[in-house]
Amino acid sequence: MPLSRALSAAAERNKQPILETLRGFLPSHGRALEIASGTGQHVAWFAQHLPGWTWLPTDGRDTHFAELQGCLAEGVQDRVAQPRLLDVLHEPWPLDGARFDLIYCANLLHIAPWTCCTALMRGAARHLESGGCLVTYGPYLEDETPTADGNLAFDASLRARNPDWGLRRREDVEAVAQAAGLRLTTRHALPANNLLLVWQAR
Repeated sequence: MPLSRALSAAAERNKQPILETLRGFLPSHGRALEIASGTGQHVAWFAQHLPGWTWLPTDGRDTHFAELQGCLAEGVQDRVAQPRLLDVLHEPWPLDGARFDLIYCANLLHIAPWTCCTALMRGAARHLESGGCLVTYGPYLEDETPTADGNLAFDASLRARNPDWGLRRREDVEAVAQAAGLRLTTRHALPANNLLLVWQAR
């Protein structure tokens, strides 16, 4: 897909490794909520290649909703709902009590205040079906894993832009998740020093 200026080259690079990881543990069908959809490149790719799943994309701003609709391949529109505004900090989430088998959130925690982590975990715990999972993807710091130089530089650049941003310690995220009633069940190392983490209700 040719990239317009609004689309993300990083999302194009990582959408396939993420899809392959999701295929390894997701059931054949289900309902998914995407948090922080951005340009919609991930949800468009997943809807095309996970035909048994329906998706509700959301974002805190509607800036890229037109690009999201434009990303959808022919034949998948019926599996992707119209994007909806959702700010994780505004509770309760505007979902009318809906529950999902998968809640997917990529590249949010490090470009948002730390309070968003708590809000994400609490909201996910409320809206996951029994047996469902929250998936978070992005760069993390870990106590027992050396941080790649690229991630250290990225962290420094984020904090220079906004002191409330920055890579999060996986262990800190895990503590917040546990307080919300979620536990980390699987850690997947993906390309470019990113992690895909799977969280489920305790």
